Amino acid sequence: MFMRILLAEDNRELSQWIVRLLQRERYVIDCVHRGDEADAALASQDYALVILDLGLPHLSGMDVLKRLRERGSATPVIILTANDAISSRVHGLDSGADDYLIKPFNAEELEARIRALLRRGRSNFEPILTYGTLAFDTNSRVFTLAGSLLALTPREHAVLETLMQRAGRAVPKNVLAENVFGFDDDTNPSAIEIYVHRVRRKLEGSKVAIATLRGLGYVLRAVDDT
Repeated sequence: MFMRILLAEDNRELSQWIVRLLQRERYVIDCVHRGDEADAALASQDYALVILDLGLPHLSGMDVLKRLRERGSATPVIILTANDAISSRVHGLDSGADDYLIKPFNAEELEARIRALLRRGRSNFEPILTYGTLAFDTNSRVFTLAGSLLALTPREHAVLETLMQRAGRAVPKNVLAENVFGFDDDTNPSAIEIYVHRVRRKLEGSKVAIATLRGLGYVLRAVDDT
């Protein structure tokens, strides 16, 4: 599953810090600051993981969590709270949370807990995905090509990760765009073509390439198969 994360945190300064932190790790982040916005996002969009503050306005984080579980969603949820009481943590976990972080928290700990929950949600987990000479380390979130580091911008990384997760299969343009752009990003159809083109150029001369399938989307293929 592609690594798109919903962050629901009403503290603007903290939310901006978390967004920068996770974008640096090449996750696509949607950020909201109200409980009703979080509930609406979760009802309409699939996420790999949710980071949920309990003290949200308009709808509490606990109510957001309960509604998510009532819809039958098993999306992993990390709760953020300034309340370090054991009873509060127990209540959150019993209500369907998967993990708990007490504010203030360490950046490395948040990143490690996210990786652990994402691994738990994948069956037959393989830490390194390979396709021809292209490899993606799901722990470090780094791509290598023929053993050398492949330098990618966050959106280029999102394009290649989405295609890598479905290597050999067509990925519709709209699905690719959903995995690359956040709420507030430019989603003009031509925008995704720009990033696909850039990744294509970085794969030139290797044993893998991105092919365009007219009417179907894009596919990551071994060069010998093209």
